[in-house]
Amino acid sequence: MASNIGMMDSAYFVGRNEILTWINNRLQLNLSRIEEAASGAVQCQLMDMTYPGVVPMHKVNFDAKTEYDMIQNYKVLQDVFNKLKIEKHLEVNRLVKGRPLDNLEFLQWLKRYCDSVNGGIMNENYNPSERRTKGGRDRNSRGSQKTTKSLQACNVHNSSSGYTVDLNKMSGQKQGRGSAVVGEANSSEEIQALPKEITDMKLSVDLLEKERDFYFAKLRDIEILCQTPELEDLPMAVAIKKILYAADTKESALEEAQEYLSEAIYTAETEVESEV
Repeated sequence: MASNIGMMDSAYFVGRNEILTWINNRLQLNLSRIEEAASGAVQCQLMDMTYPGVVPMHKVNFDAKTEYDMIQNYKVLQDVFNKLKIEKHLEVNRLVKGRPLDNLEFLQWLKRYCDSVNGGIMNENYNPSERRTKGGRDRNSRGSQKTTKSLQACNVHNSSSGYTVDLNKMSGQKQGRGSAVVGEANSSEEIQALPKEITDMKLSVDLLEKERDFYFAKLRDIEILCQTPELEDLPMAVAIKKILYAADTKESALEEAQEYLSEAIYTAETEVESEV
């Protein structure tokens, strides 16, 4: 199953343009950048398309802008994965940052998974626009009910409190003025410090991405070398490919490769001794 594909699988070599075309065609969207899918809503609907009715679309927020709202979408997605027994760890803290490489990698995996279910054939009766609209309508109606109840409770409290409410409000205004001055000073200092923090974070991200690309290129070179006709059947090349193509959750890849290599060497030595 595609839920356990290795990092060197061909799925991770699908380009961003192909991923965006796939998403836009399947969900009737118009995404132009991978980062636009960072909220997790697109991923939720792709799973809803693959398993109609499994995703509670009324909990999916397609208008999510803050990290908090995005995290709620990924919680919905993780619940769906757990329900379907899909072993895939979500790097939520990295995905919600909108980093292109992290989001592209996850969408590459998701495309491979969706394509592995029913041969990637989409349900003809699935209407992505209708599912999004229905989910948003249900979510808004629930939110309106909560707001109405809160307003009703507030009105009851105000009517029973009489003039006490106005007196408390007046005293609160005096206290609020003093705290507002302190708050504005703190906010000003924080705002001035933000540009430097953002610059430092961008530098850290650039360095990490360069380091990642460097090691990924090394692994790709090793894979190409092991795939050459003269070497691909050699025990060492086979052992290396076992490590490269191991599933994400498999921790014994190195031990398995070492065991295979030891057996291959032992077999070769035995054959040499028998010939002698």
